Amino acid sequence: MTALTGPAAGESVELFGKQRAALADVVAITVTPFDADGRIERNAYRALVRRLLDGGVRTLTPNGNTSEFYSLTPEERRTEVELTVAEADGAAQIIAGVGQETGAAVSAAREAQAAGADMVMIHQPVHPYVSQDGWLDYHRTIAEAVPELGVVPYVRSAMIEGATIARLGEACPNVIGVKYAAGDPVRFAAVARDAGLERFVWVAGLAELSAPAYFACGATGFTSGLVNVAPRVSLEMLHALRAADYPAAMRVWELIRPLEELRAERGSEYNVTVVKEALAVLGLCRRDVRAPSSLLPEALRPVVAEMIDGWDAR
Repeated sequence: MTALTGPAAGESVELFGKQRAALADVVAITVTPFDADGRIERNAYRALVRRLLDGGVRTLTPNGNTSEFYSLTPEERRTEVELTVAEADGAAQIIAGVGQETGAAVSAAREAQAAGADMVMIHQPVHPYVSQDGWLDYHRTIAEAVPELGVVPYVRSAMIEGATIARLGEACPNVIGVKYAAGDPVRFAAVARDAGLERFVWVAGLAELSAPAYFACGATGFTSGLVNVAPRVSLEMLHALRAADYPAAMRVWELIRPLEELRAERGSEYNVTVVKEALAVLGLCRRDVRAPSSLLPEALRPVVAEMIDGWDAR
């Protein structure tokens, strides 16, 4: 495997200052609106990105799971990155989601760089058999393909060890953060310390409901799909957590809990569906999602509308 050119791994904490700061923030996962024919509605997408920017969000991830990454074609993913970069126009750091087999992930990372993205987030490998060394090789290959970009592995499995992440950081200075989404704050605290608490920016990858516990254990940013619905609510939680005002953070937690628990029901079957339903209630995009997700049952639509009533005015 070709060695990564550029600064030594020991200098990585000083590298990518803007990108590291952007990870220690609300990392918004953009929503992909579809038109009546099932195609990406470009104007609606740019309007949703603009709404995030106008709401104070400065870190955007096109092609995340809330973007319905696995239902998008490679061309659609390229389009989403291009639209995000164009609408942000330098006002935000752009983290493009990449993944699937190694060659496809490398190609997508290089295309994201050409489009003007600042970082790539590498989706958790979907292969059923993942070893520590194989996980390392997969991420290292992608990171080495784009040494000028910040790289953020998306860790959803508690089986990935801190020592393995540390080895990746030693090999690749541009691996600057970790989106950690294994739902166990005790495991997170151990992994972060075994990998290097200061070496990486640790992002709570299970959004607002996990953020207070993960911040207490060393995270400094969190991802969010809910931020598309109410940017002020997510930023309110961030400001509370930065101030270590956990009572204030938990007041936000209590506000959003019903909606987030609905998203998480039955293995998160409504994760994207609920966000799009809320956006439809606000008149911001259609509620359409692609299979294997499905529309929210009609009986639950008024429930979502009631849950978000008044959020946008916070």
